[in-house]
Amino acid sequence: MPPRESDLSEAELEVLKVLWDEGPLMVRDVLNCMLKRGRKLAYTTVLTFLSRLEHKGYVKSDKSEMAYVYKPTISRDGVAKTRVKSFLQQLYDGSAGPLVLQLMKEESFTEDEITQLQAMLDNLEVKPGDDEAGSKSKRRRRKS
Repeated sequence: MPPRESDLSEAELEVLKVLWDEGPLMVRDVLNCMLKRGRKLAYTTVLTFLSRLEHKGYVKSDKSEMAYVYKPTISRDGVAKTRVKSFLQQLYDGSAGPLVLQLMKEESFTEDEITQLQAMLDNLEVKPGDDEAGSKSKRRRRKS
């Protein structure tokens, strides 16, 4: 069974970020990365987080050597996708448009991000059967 996003605590997410950024690591290496990021944790605390993440299915450990090496079983994009879907459902009844518009109003974007956004917009088309009246009916999708 794949891991459920709702089971992931913020501290566990920080540990996952280290594994995503640095690759498979031993507990001591994860601890050192966390310390460099300003998190003061004990070795046993990091070990507990990794054990929980393994139990929940977010990481797996290689036990072939003396020290266990942990690596993520789910990508950053995989976690982001489930979190965004959950967020959209909770706040916007599953409709992405209002969230995108809110982000456009409240956040700033780099020139590169704006170029990427424009390219994505250029590749959108109105779904067949949608009319011009309703807000949900104006939802768009990517061209195939």
